[in-house]
Amino acid sequence: MTETGLPVGRIPVIRLPATPADANKGGSIFGGWIMSQVDIAGSIPAEVVAKGSIVTRAVDSFEFKSPVFAGDLVSCYAEITHIGRTSVKVMVDVYAQRRRGDQIETIMVTEASLVYVAIDQQGRPRAIPKD
Repeated sequence: MTETGLPVGRIPVIRLPATPADANKGGSIFGGWIMSQVDIAGSIPAEVVAKGSIVTRAVDSFEFKSPVFAGDLVSCYAEITHIGRTSVKVMVDVYAQRRRGDQIETIMVTEASLVYVAIDQQGRPRAIPKD
């Protein structure tokens, strides 16, 4: 069995299987399920940088490049692209791996850019610590 195509030198923020429960009648995974995983993946580094609570403010871009199917192993990679005074911009790349005989096919299935805002206990934007 060979495994190629995942980004070299990067570690996925989350990795999980797409299950039949996540699929539509055609057998592909609902876009909303993928969007949810992307938001979770993006929020992880954003929350670390913000050193506290964050909320999703915007989805700047979201492109479904190829379908995901039940049985695929989905890997989400998140990278901070900008840190503002109260916001963090994160790029998320999603790959699906599926078995083809004794081979594993790897496909980039989604790219997204999201913005998160650090919030205080009252839910208002707060400055991100600079340390």
